[in-house]
Amino acid sequence: MADEPRRERADAARNRRAILDATAALFAEYGAAGVTMERVAAAAGVGKGTIFHRFGSRAGLLQELVGERAFALREAVQHGPPPLGPGAPAPERLIAYFDAMTELALDNLDLVVAYQTLPEHPDREKLHAFWSAHITGLLREARPELDAETTAALLMAPLGSEMVVRAMQAVGRERIRQSMRDLVASVLAVR
Repeated sequence: MADEPRRERADAARNRRAILDATAALFAEYGAAGVTMERVAAAAGVGKGTIFHRFGSRAGLLQELVGERAFALREAVQHGPPPLGPGAPAPERLIAYFDAMTELALDNLDLVVAYQTLPEHPDREKLHAFWSAHITGLLREARPELDAETTAALLMAPLGSEMVVRAMQAVGRERIRQSMRDLVASVLAVR
């Protein structure tokens, strides 16, 4: 059937998982500079050609690694339990989303930095459009008098900025987490 997605072969799925796990482990151990195709291939137990065939390039591999985490968060936003998922009031969902996105950034700082240098990718555009629409919709519900689109863009901007990444490294997780929460709460506060 043309409408059904193609099933991935079991060996291809194993290789994909091994490559992504190896890439994540190398990021954790060596940072972005230590993630080479040779190291990934050796750590995953596959040939370099397998990685290039599957992901196209180092940028494609990094896009997939970021995308995997981002799509998991999107799934939780769409179908997970409240307050991140549907069913909670808009202010609670906004705070839950920014808590989760901040955690995602904190857990993947080197990957966030590398992601900013990658060329645009269709999945990246889709994810950014989804986040923007999600935040905009919740802001409209919580604070109809705001310019929701602009406010959403301003709230999203810090999590990918170099300045915030440096702050995340310098001041620690808890201060960043609390500051992001305070920023969102201040936007939600009725004046």
